[in-house]
Amino acid sequence: MRSVLAYCERELPWLLETIEALVCLESPSGDAAAINRCMAELESRLGGLGGAVTRLPGGSAGDHLRAEFGSGVRQVLLLGHIDTVWPAGTLARSPFRADNAMLHGPGVFDMKAGLAIAALALKALAGRPGGLPGRIVLLVTADEESGSTASRKAIEAEALASVAVLVLEPALPGGALKTSRKGCGEFVLRVSGRAAHAGIEPERGASAIVELARQVLRVEALQKAGTTLNVGVVRGGTRPNVVAEDAVAVIDVRVASAAEADQVTAALRALKPVDARTRLAVSGGIDRPPMERSAAVAALFAKAHAVAADLGHTLGEGGTGGGSDGNLTAALGVPTLDGLGAVGEGAHAADERVSVADLAWRAALLAGLLRRILAV
Repeated sequence: MRSVLAYCERELPWLLETIEALVCLESPSGDAAAINRCMAELESRLGGLGGAVTRLPGGSAGDHLRAEFGSGVRQVLLLGHIDTVWPAGTLARSPFRADNAMLHGPGVFDMKAGLAIAALALKALAGRPGGLPGRIVLLVTADEESGSTASRKAIEAEALASVAVLVLEPALPGGALKTSRKGCGEFVLRVSGRAAHAGIEPERGASAIVELARQVLRVEALQKAGTTLNVGVVRGGTRPNVVAEDAVAVIDVRVASAAEADQVTAALRALKPVDARTRLAVSGGIDRPPMERSAAVAALFAKAHAVAADLGHTLGEGGTGGGSDGNLTAALGVPTLDGLGAVGEGAHAADERVSVADLAWRAALLAGLLRRILAV
């Protein structure tokens, strides 16, 4: 493993240049033209490494990219996304820059540095005696930040063909990997009331806003350890002098287990009005199931921990409340390990940045883990 690390350290300038090239091509979710420009840059670089690269049409989301390296019966899926949360024009205000310790720029941490790390790991493996140890598929999607609607079918198909999935999302603080993620969902609670003049005959009305306020407290009461419900958006009414006929709340839900997902979903759908003159309607659901720390996930992390030790690093693990495409693959029962991308800070924040000192060894870690999985 030390020879792989030495190779990745020598190739650090190549890695830095790849990261800069990707960050300097903005790729906001939903902007298919921008996504495709950035994807073309990545496609060229992966093709130059010997990958069999194909575009998968994603419609209005932009194209996804599948790059296959090596051959054999056993496949490992490397999973990442190229879209970012930053709107077009962000680079003009916050340009890519590098200092002695950090890389800065929109999307550098989440997750273009992770894609570049994967490319260097593949380059390192291809250059070793005997070449790649099996078949590795890198799937880069265009719509993770907006829900993976267009890419989910491809993600699940590749995962089911794989013995393991390694997700290139950013690491936890300090470089720890993610062995669990909460499931994520969005529910919409609509209240229908009865309009009336608020000054002349308010008694004839049934306020949807008042009923919604009562229901928000009920939603809040469903929270417990490992489960959060956040009423993040509320809309209702038309004018101050009209008893509100309609009101809506949008609820973000995070759950740590599939059992909790079922319980919360059932509780939300069972909500009943306090004012019998109003009606409730609940829609939505859990769209990213939880990534739970199963025995298979723990075994996969143990392999990563051993590789890191060979490289002279102590590798931690943990969980997060945020979701990723790893949630989708783990829910299929495919061993999934997340957070194999860059070490840094500030995902989705203006101070997003990546640690330069950690880039080479993260690429070596990924390369070593791929060899261990495929050597079985």
